[in-house]
Amino acid sequence: MKCHYEILGVKRDAGDDDLKKAYRKLALKWHPDKNLDNAEEAAEHFKLIQAAYDVLSDPQERAWYDNHREALLKGGLSGDYEDDSIDLLQYFTVTCYSGYGDDEKGFYAVYRNLFESIVKEEMENSRVDDEEEEQEEFPPFGDSQSDYDTVVHLFYGYWQSFCTRKNFAWKEEYDTRQASNRWEKRAMEKENKKTREKARKERNDLVRQLVAFVRKRDRRVQAHRKLVEEQNAEKVKKVEELRRQQKLKQAKLAEEYKEQSWAAMSELEKELQQMEAQYGKEFGDASESEEEEPDMEKNSEEGGDAMMIDDFDDLYCPACDKSFKSDKAMKNHEKSKKHREMVALLRQQLEEDDDLAVQKAEEEKETAESRTSERHPFLSASLL
Repeated sequence: MKCHYEILGVKRDAGDDDLKKAYRKLALKWHPDKNLDNAEEAAEHFKLIQAAYDVLSDPQERAWYDNHREALLKGGLSGDYEDDSIDLLQYFTVTCYSGYGDDEKGFYAVYRNLFESIVKEEMENSRVDDEEEEQEEFPPFGDSQSDYDTVVHLFYGYWQSFCTRKNFAWKEEYDTRQASNRWEKRAMEKENKKTREKARKERNDLVRQLVAFVRKRDRRVQAHRKLVEEQNAEKVKKVEELRRQQKLKQAKLAEEYKEQSWAAMSELEKELQQMEAQYGKEFGDASESEEEEPDMEKNSEEGGDAMMIDDFDDLYCPACDKSFKSDKAMKNHEKSKKHREMVALLRQQLEEDDDLAVQKAEEEKETAESRTSERHPFLSASLL
């Protein structure tokens, strides 16, 4: 069977006016009355022209013909359809190519020709007549030297999600033109649609599996994967080195902070000791502590308590009035917020006590002078 569009010499998207013009022109040319010398051939050709126009001029007939065109051209819908599609199964083996060169039997030549043939089949089943525009939708396979980003990546990105344009109308079980009513026709169309979808899915899966088979053996993909792994390993190495440098930096900063903190605490302890000594001299606490020392020595001879006190002298916090059993406990305490608050409070109290003591001394001096002037007015006058 010959294609109706080819008989009328029009494109597959031709409009009604184009069909009429083509039909009238061909009908005048091949009418038997105008071809008396070869009347039989002209009559046969005129019959094909008439049949083609009858189908394509009817919207419903044309739609059905477009959907079943491939099946009709390759044997009809009677089960005698001759499928001349490429047998893809024979390419699922390494024996279909020899080596990874660009020669005729090489990996890249064999599969480049294969995918070009698949594109050709898909183009034949497309309703778009602009083949150059259609070709752009199928990225090429390339050769052994093709760039990965501009060729290889685009090719596999498209073909890994391949969807065929074949409608598989020759797989249909029912001829909807034979339906006796519209309900029966709908039921036939529904079953035919299921059959076509199943065949289309099988074709898509087969092509995608073939693409996966080829991609796994493509040296270009393997080289790119190796390059990416090396780059990732280098990135991981740089990240680990950066983390190590950051840890060393943090440890150094922590050590410097620790030294500064201890220096500040030692200065604070000295200041507290000086304040305690001054406070003891002014208010007599120093003498009391000196008197208590012999008792402590006696107690040490009896029960060994002096040794414990000596051991804890360096681990005693005067601000918080606490003793500690280890340096670690003392250090942790000195870092606490409560300790810093107690030190500040003690310093404030000492300053207030100093102010009160000075004020008290001045008041006592003024009182003594006033009493002396009252008792010995002449003496105070002479002193003046």
